[in-house]
Amino acid sequence: MEIERVNEFTIKFFITYRDIEDRGFDREEIWSDRERGEELFWEMMDEAHQQEQFPLEGPLWIQVQALDKGLEIIVTRAQMSKDGKKIELPIGDDKLDLPVDQNIEQILDQQFQVEEEFDELEETEEDYLSFLISFGDFEDVISLSHTIDSSSFENSLFHFEGKYYLYVTFNVETTDREQDDLLAQLLEYGNDSDLSVYRIQEYGKTIVSEAALEHVQQYFKL
Repeated sequence: MEIERVNEFTIKFFITYRDIEDRGFDREEIWSDRERGEELFWEMMDEAHQQEQFPLEGPLWIQVQALDKGLEIIVTRAQMSKDGKKIELPIGDDKLDLPVDQNIEQILDQQFQVEEEFDELEETEEDYLSFLISFGDFEDVISLSHTIDSSSFENSLFHFEGKYYLYVTFNVETTDREQDDLLAQLLEYGNDSDLSVYRIQEYGKTIVSEAALEHVQQYFKL
């Protein structure tokens, strides 16, 4: 799990579905079972408290976004209004005012819900299987480009924090056997990354946005 301290009042988590399962939770039950969802949330908050000294007291605003490989969760501690009657929770450029008696359980009940895009991902993930592969050395990307047939999958190349990342999405026509074989080839040169591709796209540098391996093969010889 990645923990990022945004500022004094806000902290951001990214946790993969694999990490969720390794913690003893089922991917589906965190949406259907509120108690299990809260248990996972407070486990994450406890880690944030220990690692980032993020205070746990007071009302919290929680935003959950379901991504293709995990969950991104943003938690903001509310600030009490000057008159002491309401708590102020920032949402975008505006603020959401809530009565002071609205506690964390009520807020969690409202916010810790699957979003519409999660439903869309569930409908399509069986047809469009995606992976983010990391490479410590660009030479590995070059070697891969000369040994794999990349016509069966879309691929983009990024650079982020000293590493190269290849985002791969298999075509719907690709069989499970073909996907397994291609993935095995990819992992001979790189490693399956737990980072979110959205994080890479937002904070990293795009090297080649489409047909990355074809371009690398064309311009870099062995």
